[in-house]
Amino acid sequence: MRSIWKGAITFGLVNVPVKVYGATEDHDISLHQVHEADGGRIRYQRRCEIDGTIIDYADIARAYDDGERTVILTKDDLASLPEERSREIEVVEFVPSEQIDPIMLDKSYFLEPDSKSPKAYALLRKTLESTDRTAIVHFALRQKTRLGALRVRGDVLVLQALLWDDEVREAAFPALDEPTKVSSQELEMAMSLVDQFATDFAPEKFTDDYQEQLRTLIEAKLAQGDAMDTDETFGREPGEGDGGGEVLDLMEALKRSVDKSRGGGSAEKKAPEKKAPAKKSDDEDEGVTSNVKKPVAEKAPAKKAPAKKPAATKPAATKKAPAKRSTKAS
Repeated sequence: MRSIWKGAITFGLVNVPVKVYGATEDHDISLHQVHEADGGRIRYQRRCEIDGTIIDYADIARAYDDGERTVILTKDDLASLPEERSREIEVVEFVPSEQIDPIMLDKSYFLEPDSKSPKAYALLRKTLESTDRTAIVHFALRQKTRLGALRVRGDVLVLQALLWDDEVREAAFPALDEPTKVSSQELEMAMSLVDQFATDFAPEKFTDDYQEQLRTLIEAKLAQGDAMDTDETFGREPGEGDGGGEVLDLMEALKRSVDKSRGGGSAEKKAPEKKAPAKKSDDEDEGVTSNVKKPVAEKAPAKKAPAKKPAATKPAATKKAPAKRSTKAS
């Protein structure tokens, strides 16, 4: 990991030098926009609407427009703001950890001690652990003054940006104004259902099924030769393309790839596979249903029909013949 910022945590006369790292990353596959006919990349240009010239990024400034007047703010103007130049993570107060509403939590950052002796870092960490409190801090990052929560995660201090109070919307729904009566039987049934699904949260057992299926789709298309060189923007022959037979072959390859990758898994991942033959729902919907139905893992052995699928496809060919005779007879 590369640090994105250096500064110091300050509370009272204590100064704790730290390096700041992004604690999370995006694993989504990056997709470009292209011209479907020839695969050419779609490029966006920064064009001035007054003289029509294309502007280099270095010549672009920011501005505020109130509808009647425009104020241009240069990079020097923004750099002159004292808050942006601050390298301090200033502790404002220490609050009970349970008082922080999760809806206010934003991006997280790991803090690494940036001094020869990490004693001050360890002292702050131990203090937060012993008191079960979270430090509310002010800091500036990427041209924004931010509110943050400083807490402990394992052996590391974590700085979690917080939304400002006026950035959290108020939920006011007329349907909730009047109380809704819930019978004791309904509540008991719902609680019984919760007990059936109750478990300890293990985030590692959940995966992004849509991204896995998208990667499998890309690999299947590459294996099938349905790809162009990166430098090639034109040149597909008129007869080439996605014919009906190729689409069926591709879907079959995709389905087999998904089945193979999930074959060694538990039954909980086989539930969404049953819906794949319908081909009416997108891969994205399939990912959602797989997460919802994971707790029904114990019922899957009854549906243990991976061996029956090939058996079902063989008679399907023989059954179609009599089906056609019956239609002719009618």
